[in-house]
Amino acid sequence: MPFICDIITQERLVYNRHDIESVTVQGIEGQMTILSQHAPLITILDYGEVRVRKEGEEEIFAIGGGILQVADNHMVILADSAERSDEIDIARAEEARRRAKKMMEEGAPADPEALAKLEAALKRADIRVKVAGQRRSQRGPGVDV
Repeated sequence: MPFICDIITQERLVYNRHDIESVTVQGIEGQMTILSQHAPLITILDYGEVRVRKEGEEEIFAIGGGILQVADNHMVILADSAERSDEIDIARAEEARRRAKKMMEEGAPADPEALAKLEAALKRADIRVKVAGQRRSQRGPGVDV
């Protein structure tokens, strides 16, 4: 029996489907998979990928943290940031990762808030590169995205 999955950010509705078989997410305590008829749940999501499976196919999203709620066969992800794998500009994501790593190598900011922002930027860039790279590998070698 399929269930509903919504992925929402402050800016937009990223995903809305009513025929989902499973969703795998990265919670702050580890990875979990949600299936139809899952018990009610609210948990915090970490930076990571979200894998949505429907009709034997899988869609991958890069999530920048957020909250997951499951109730009455309806799952909602309220994400700080979310992008489909095919929306990610891999060159831009790699450049953002390079810049963030360079700033960390030059010395972490003394201000805790600035350090947290830099660490978040690095995590977000890492997951975006990973998710975009998986899209490229699924399409096969030599296929440009």
